[in-house]
Amino acid sequence: MSDWKETCNLPRTAFSMKANLQTTEPETVARWDAMDLYGRIRAARKGATKYLLHDGPPYANGEIHMGHALNKILKDLVVKSHNMLGFDAPYIPGWDCHGLPIELKVDRELGPKKKQMSVADFRRECRAYAEKYVDVQRRDFKRLGILGTWDVPYKTLKFEYQAAIVRALGKFVEQDMVYKGKKPVHWCTHCRTALAEAEVEYEPHTSPSIYVEFPLKEDSKGELATRVPALAGRNVSVLIWTTTPWTIPNNLGIAFHPTFEYGAFDIEGTAVIIAKDLAETVGKKIGKRFDRLLASFDGKTMERLVFRHPLYERDSLGVLGDYVTLDAGTGAVHTAPGHGADDYKTGVRYGLEIYAPLDAGGHYNESVELFAGLKVWDANPKVEAALKERGRLWYREDFEHQYPHCWRCHNPVIFMATSQWFIAMDAKQFRERALKSITDTRWIPSWGQARIEGMIANRPDWCISRQRAWGVPIPAMDCTKCGTAILTKPLVDKAASVFDVYGADAWYERPIEEFVPDGMKCAECGGTEFEREFNILDVWFDSGSSHEAVLPFREDHHWPADIYLEGSDQHRGWFHSSLLVGIGTRGRAPFNQVLTHGFVMDEQGRKMSKSLGNTTAPQDVIKQSGSEILRLWVTMVDYRYDINLGKEVLARTVESYRKFRNVIRVLVANLYDFDPKDDVVPKAKMQEIDRWVLAKYADAAEKMVKAYDDYDYPAIFQIVNQLITVDLSAFYVDVTKDRMYTFGAKSESRRSGQTAMFIVVDGLARLLAPVLSVTMDELWRMLPGDREESVHMALFPRDFEQWQDAALLERWSALASVRDQVNLRLEEKRKDKTIAANLSARVVIGAGGETAALLKQYESFLPTLFGVSEVELKSGVGVTVERATGTKCERCWRYVPEVSAEPDRTGLCPRCVEALAEPVSL
Repeated sequence: MSDWKETCNLPRTAFSMKANLQTTEPETVARWDAMDLYGRIRAARKGATKYLLHDGPPYANGEIHMGHALNKILKDLVVKSHNMLGFDAPYIPGWDCHGLPIELKVDRELGPKKKQMSVADFRRECRAYAEKYVDVQRRDFKRLGILGTWDVPYKTLKFEYQAAIVRALGKFVEQDMVYKGKKPVHWCTHCRTALAEAEVEYEPHTSPSIYVEFPLKEDSKGELATRVPALAGRNVSVLIWTTTPWTIPNNLGIAFHPTFEYGAFDIEGTAVIIAKDLAETVGKKIGKRFDRLLASFDGKTMERLVFRHPLYERDSLGVLGDYVTLDAGTGAVHTAPGHGADDYKTGVRYGLEIYAPLDAGGHYNESVELFAGLKVWDANPKVEAALKERGRLWYREDFEHQYPHCWRCHNPVIFMATSQWFIAMDAKQFRERALKSITDTRWIPSWGQARIEGMIANRPDWCISRQRAWGVPIPAMDCTKCGTAILTKPLVDKAASVFDVYGADAWYERPIEEFVPDGMKCAECGGTEFEREFNILDVWFDSGSSHEAVLPFREDHHWPADIYLEGSDQHRGWFHSSLLVGIGTRGRAPFNQVLTHGFVMDEQGRKMSKSLGNTTAPQDVIKQSGSEILRLWVTMVDYRYDINLGKEVLARTVESYRKFRNVIRVLVANLYDFDPKDDVVPKAKMQEIDRWVLAKYADAAEKMVKAYDDYDYPAIFQIVNQLITVDLSAFYVDVTKDRMYTFGAKSESRRSGQTAMFIVVDGLARLLAPVLSVTMDELWRMLPGDREESVHMALFPRDFEQWQDAALLERWSALASVRDQVNLRLEEKRKDKTIAANLSARVVIGAGGETAALLKQYESFLPTLFGVSEVELKSGVGVTVERATGTKCERCWRYVPEVSAEPDRTGLCPRCVEALAEPVSL
């Protein structure tokens, strides 16, 4: 026969070497939709133990970025793997649809037209904008291969969700935890609204650093002389330091630490007070020598002494504060109760006015002498000039530091006392209960616990009101007679019932009578006429209420969720607000576990930025390589930390995908004539190398299942990469290909190999389905035997114990080591042209001890193990490679002592003649 190749059992499969993911992926997603794959998974898992990942809602503004892709793919890994672990794991995606970014976008799009619109009409424009980007993002999330209830997601703008938010607020109101007060909050003068802690980001900023003198009031000189006799009859001043000159006009006090030692130093005839430990540092900084100490005393000595404001005929009271430090400054802290958390608390303790004469844009009002109408940032140099003119500015320089900025507009923010609604952190043991719930939660990574504990332990009362239009209004009213703000449980319940029917827009356009409970009176004056307030809730309260709006009302959900999964910034965001809402509504956290991931950086570890030109868009990767590459990348990296991504990383990921696909293709291609119903070989009759590969697979599979359960996705990649590229590709497939291709098609030896390959590739299809969702679904449909319509309806493989065999693995590890040595010699002989290919080689091995005994035990298998025609064992130690003797078989290419001379079998070895006794499978 001229071409014996046609008589070989060469691999054949429709599972192509080239993935064509750009075509296959959208076709697969469409098929999943057509067959209602998500619904069928739910039906298949009905009655199983529930496992619930509650989706943290992305913001419905703009296209998705790589951070979205990382987050959603990780969630899909969790959900799909738990479904395949045997849980009933639904996934309902959600969107956060309220808030300032959308409001500002719509504002810009409307332009002058907005002035002619009602608030309700403007809100409808915001709703339409949010819905538009929900559709845009949903399209891309589905394209990533993520399964869920995409047709019925939860959205914070839905009427029932808005009503649930207000009802959650009502639980706090019912417990007397909500109050209205004037106290300093982070305030964005650009966005003209209060900001929550989670809405503030610290960025580099240059501030003016000034040292200012406050003289002691004449009326206090006698009291100071009594307390510190050495200062009797002297002019006395205190020197303060600040990086916010614009707050000097609002100064009402100077804070001293009660136990620090302060000194009065003679500076040009004036006794100037600063902390003694800072005297040398301050002197060098401002160019004056603090070396003539007149008196020493502790900070308590300064309490309630009165100093004079450096600009106005106004007093500045000496106060005490434990927050004063010696890290910087002078040890005497300028105190403006309307512009700082510590300042505010001190002001309340000493009865000082909470003074903040600014409008929403950060301009001084008309009552502020010298600076009326100026914006605070513009006032800084004016304040410095006024101080200098009066001889009170001792020193000035620029100061580089981290300063709070608005997370939306990235402009610097100020601390300003305004009238806001707050949730009291220390009412009803709220803070303590939250901290207790944190300890009852599993945090992954574990450092997340300490991070959120610190935030909860030290955070101020929660400012929940915002002065914007696009959000859920706080259903509060003011008495028109006395101005008292009213927020009661009946008022909240009434509003929620209206929102159920008409949505939150009703607050802006329905008659007020629909919101006023029967018999409502002002508790202060008994008034019965009211007007609405128009503050909206902090959007973090919106999204933090998602567990109240979604979990109790979905048939396949339960409260609390099993896991929340978001980026590490959400310790101060969604995790934080969800925890607080959960404590307020149900007394515990709405989650049992919290898993966090890092941020996506460029290949140099820099934050991705359009201005730097270092962004990688998921849409571009999908277009060039496919979403499967992104899914594999997410599994390869340690998501718990910041993750680098760029062309080189993606190229390595593509190469890993290609290797995986090609090795898996070899396995499935050898199964074209295998039917697991009829052709499976029992373990006892399987060849030992086939049992070896099953033992390797079983160990890997068991570790992979555990890694899925532990959310250890990098371990999954490492395990499967070792199995596929080393154990399968470099060893098992290479050693068995002669048997698979040239033995009799239905021989027990070949069926043994097919049995092993079937078990391995069937298991890999299941185990890699959460990662390579489209590829494994494609593979699943190519595998022989009855099976579910999609791999995602199947379960992970089980019963690994039947294949595990430690002793077998140990023996074959020793054989593999010998094989590695032989391969080195074979490569040398191929290079020097002694042999053309391995099958033209004869290997002579000398070994001693246990290795010699092992080789003798496997002597007949060694030619197959090494891929050569002959192996001879001899005494001594070493490996020699020679040309094989004998004649080359024209079918299997081995060199054998003799070949057939029969007319229809001419040139074939006896083994090939025997193999052709049965017809080749077609």
